[in-house]
Amino acid sequence: MKKINIKINNKKIICLEGDTLMKVARINGIHIPGLCGHPDFRPKGNCRLCLVEEKGNKNLVLACHAKVKDGMEIFTDTPRIEKTRNMNIELIFAEHIEKCPTCILRYDCPLLSYARKYGISITRFKDRKGKRKIYKFSNAVEIDGTQCIDCRNCIDACSLMQKIDYLEIKGKAADQEIVPTKNKKIDCIYCGQCTVHCPVTAAQEQTSWEVVEKIIRQPAENRKIVVAQIAPSIRVSIGETFGLEPGKIMLEQMVAGLKKIGFDYVFDVNFGADLTTIVEAEELLERIKNKGKMPLITSCCPAWVKYAEFYYPELIMNITTSRSPQIHAGGVTKTYWAEKMKINPKDIVVVSIMPCTAKKFESRREELKINGMYPIDYVLTTREFSWMLKKNNIDLGKIKGEKIDGPLGIYSGAAAIYGASGGVMESALRTAEFLICGNNKNKLCNTRIDFKEVRGMEGVKESVINLVGKKIRVAVVNGIGNIEPVINNLNKYDYIEVMACPGGCIGGGGQPIPTNAYVRQKRMEALYKLDKSKDIRKAHENKNVLEVYKWIKEKKLAHKILHTKYKKRII
Repeated sequence: MKKINIKINNKKIICLEGDTLMKVARINGIHIPGLCGHPDFRPKGNCRLCLVEEKGNKNLVLACHAKVKDGMEIFTDTPRIEKTRNMNIELIFAEHIEKCPTCILRYDCPLLSYARKYGISITRFKDRKGKRKIYKFSNAVEIDGTQCIDCRNCIDACSLMQKIDYLEIKGKAADQEIVPTKNKKIDCIYCGQCTVHCPVTAAQEQTSWEVVEKIIRQPAENRKIVVAQIAPSIRVSIGETFGLEPGKIMLEQMVAGLKKIGFDYVFDVNFGADLTTIVEAEELLERIKNKGKMPLITSCCPAWVKYAEFYYPELIMNITTSRSPQIHAGGVTKTYWAEKMKINPKDIVVVSIMPCTAKKFESRREELKINGMYPIDYVLTTREFSWMLKKNNIDLGKIKGEKIDGPLGIYSGAAAIYGASGGVMESALRTAEFLICGNNKNKLCNTRIDFKEVRGMEGVKESVINLVGKKIRVAVVNGIGNIEPVINNLNKYDYIEVMACPGGCIGGGGQPIPTNAYVRQKRMEALYKLDKSKDIRKAHENKNVLEVYKWIKEKKLAHKILHTKYKKRII
C-alpha cells in the first residue's frame, strides 16, 4: 500500500492508504473512544462512540469503518462530536445495568472510564434491560443480558473465531438479545473467548473470589490452610492490569500479593506441568511401542476435552490419560505435601490462579476426585485475581517480590512454556528423547532442547520430528476453530496438541482485557525467554518432581493422582 498524507486535529500524519482512521489515530497516539471494536474481528460500528468529523463531509464518520484518503482532514473533539458521543454513552448506560461495586472490571472498565472522562450522567435514562436473563454455562461462564451493550463481540468470538456457534441473537432492534442456541447438536465448551472479548462483563466468568475471600477471612480457630497455585501464563499477563507491558514476568510480585491477601502458601502449577510432561511422554512412547491407540492427543486444555467429549466422542480413546498440570499440582498438594507436613487433606483448600474459564469446569469433574476430594477447590481467573489485589489496594507494579514456596514451586523451563501453543508438545518431546535414550551414550541423545517446529501462532503447525532415529509425525492446533482439518486427517499424525484458545493459555478466556494478537505474541515471547533462562529446561531433570513421582509409585497411587478417563457428553 502506498503512503498518503492526512491531518488529524491539524496534525500532519503520513499513513498507509487503506488503513482505518481508528488504526491511524491509535498508531499516532490520538485517542478516539470506542467499545465494540476488537482487532480480532472486523469493525461493526455498533457502539457509535468513534464518531469524528471530516472536513467537507456534512455527516459524522465512524472512525472504525472509515478508510483514510489522501488529503483528508479529521477532527476528533468538536462540539458536535461531543454532544453526539456523550448522548451515545448515556444511551449505552441505559442498556447496561450497573453492577459496579462487585464487578471484577470495576477498576478497568472502559465504559465507566468514559463516563468519568466526559462527565456523563449514567442514570439519566431508564435502564431498559433490567428483566433480561442471566444464562450460566456449567460453573464456568455466564451471559448477563442485563449488562449487554449489543457489541456482538461474544457472537464473533464464538462463531467466527471458535466456530462453535453456541451463542445467537434472538429478537429484533431494541428487543434483540444474546442467548444460547436451542440446537441440541451444539454445546458450549467453556473456553471463555466470549468473556475475554466482552468490553463490559456482560459475558464473564462465574466468579469464585467471593467464597475464597470468605475462607481466607475466617477466624484463626476455624480457618483451613489456604494454598494458591499459579499457572504458567499468569506471570506474563497479570502485570498488564497494573499498566505494565505485556510479557512482564511478575511471579515474585504475585507471590507477595497472594500472601498479602491472606494465602498461607503459594505453589507453582509449573511443578504439576513437569509431572504432566513425564507422564505424557511415557504414554506417548508406550503407545508407539505397543501399537496403542494413535495418534495420542494432549489433555491439558479442558475446553478441548469438553469439545471432544461432546462433538467427537470417538476420539476419547486417543486423548492421553494424563491429568492436567493444575490437577496434578492440586493432587500432589493434598497427598504428598499433606503427608510431609502432617496436615489432614480435608483441612487444605487449594485455589488455582488460571488464565482459563474452562479450568473451573475441570475442577468439578467427579472422576478427578482423590479419596473423595477434589484436587482443586476453587479456580480464580487472572481477572478475578487482579480484582482481589486492587480491592485490597495491592499494586503489583510497586510491591516487593517474594520467593515461591518449595518444594512445589520448583520447575523446569519445559514447564514454563506450557502456557504457549506448542509448549505442551515441546516439553513432552524433550523428555521423550531422554526416555528413548536411557543410558545410551549415542551422541544424538539428550542434546536437543528447542523444538521450534511446533512454536508460533499459525492455526495448525505440522512437522515430522526426528527423535533419536524415531520419526514422530506431529500437529499443533492453535485455537479450536482450526481443528477440523486435523480431525479429518488423523492418520497423518502420531502426536497432536490441541489448545482451544488462540495462542494457547496466554490467550485464555480468563486473561486480562484487552487480549489481542500483539498481546498474545508478547506473552508467548516472555514464556520462551523464561524457559531459556532456567538452569534446568527438561522436566525429568527436576529432582523435586522425580521425588514426588517415586513417592506416588511407591504408594501405588499413580491411578488416583496421575491418570483419568473421559466420557461421551450429551445435553
